[in-house]
Amino acid sequence: MSFAGKTVSFHTLGCKLNFSETSTIARLMQEKGFEKIAFDLGADVCVINTCSVTENADKECKQIVKSALSKNPETFIAVVGCYAQLKPDEISNIEGVDVVLGASEKFKLLNYINLSGKNTHTEIHNCEISDVNTFVDSFSAGDRTRSFLKVQDGCDYSCTFCTIPLARGKSRSDTIENAVANAKKIAATGVKEIVLTGVNLGDFGYGIDIDKDTKKRKEYNFLDLITELDKVEDIERIRISSIEPNLLTNEVIEFVANSKRFMPHFHIPLQSGNNEILGKMKRRYKRELYHERVTKIKELMPNCCIGVDVIVGFPGETNEHFLDTYNFINSLNISYLHVFTYSERDNTEAITLEGKVDYAERKRRNKMLRILSAKKMREFYEKHLNQEYSVLFEHENKNGMMFGFTENYIKVGSSFNEKLVNQSVKICTKAINADGMMDSEIVEAIILQ
Repeated sequence: MSFAGKTVSFHTLGCKLNFSETSTIARLMQEKGFEKIAFDLGADVCVINTCSVTENADKECKQIVKSALSKNPETFIAVVGCYAQLKPDEISNIEGVDVVLGASEKFKLLNYINLSGKNTHTEIHNCEISDVNTFVDSFSAGDRTRSFLKVQDGCDYSCTFCTIPLARGKSRSDTIENAVANAKKIAATGVKEIVLTGVNLGDFGYGIDIDKDTKKRKEYNFLDLITELDKVEDIERIRISSIEPNLLTNEVIEFVANSKRFMPHFHIPLQSGNNEILGKMKRRYKRELYHERVTKIKELMPNCCIGVDVIVGFPGETNEHFLDTYNFINSLNISYLHVFTYSERDNTEAITLEGKVDYAERKRRNKMLRILSAKKMREFYEKHLNQEYSVLFEHENKNGMMFGFTENYIKVGSSFNEKLVNQSVKICTKAINADGMMDSEIVEAIILQ
């Protein structure tokens, strides 16, 4: 079926993985004739890719649907993604939604589009998450500077706070050959930086034996993947979006330290710096291991940027537990924090645990760690003042300024110059400005035609 002359718009919530998958759905639709337009232009079809981590997912989804209908009351609305898998009935009660597609169906959206008019009732198409056993490769497009490349999906871990395994299913991976092929496709578009994405990246190489429905190790692992991706010559930079500390091996750290393409930048989830709380979360490490990983990274890459995920207000987290986490993080040589306030999630083990933390106290702890994050970020930036780095500036022109990131993820700004967008630019960091970014002076620009 051809959809020539029809338009589609997208609204993506959540993680880099969602953005890569939205791009893939968009390409599939464009191949069938759809024209992709901006969300606020009132397309014939509107696709909302949802997130299960969002605390107010229901409210957020309602607002987006309402906004889409205000632009075009006849727009066909499809809600897909993690929230759609977890709570399809809840979404079906949102006025104006035509179809809800779960984890196994979102890439089959074209099969469910009705362009003769809006559906008289919301259709739901999904399956039991235990039946989701295929890997669909994806990568984002449309950004001239970077692309999110999906190489892994799902998770076999059982962290007590997390709904992602319920929304995305078991761990499964792309092949190395296909991941490399996709990296070359990305390079051919002129993109200079790839960000590897997945639910549990370090688990790359695990797959599902469909016949026996059991997990088995393939003949390759994450180190094998990054070794091959490092050989893709037309990509200047590769970043690892996030990797569990127990899966971040010394071999991976050593490889990144000696690579020309993999950047000195790690994002490593901690969640708690107290071993008792880590146990209640069913995390697969203790804080001593985390400390070892950070120490190893800094020994080999002193300038490396290290980001940390942490959750506050988990059930049973006393003030003493929290202060233990605070002091542990403060002692680490890390660069910034992503702080999450614990919120109850249906069908998780954590919701049944005793010791619920008062919401006001959760908010207080969140604020304390955000202040600590700002302190860590400033300390990291101050260590890199008056030093030369390479930057890939992005296309955004904000008040005559352009912005980009150094190899070790320091955000810098400079006067906008269209010729320097998506080019290798050598800069010298000069000062930390009021927005918490680095002002820079261009030292040398390598302009590629």
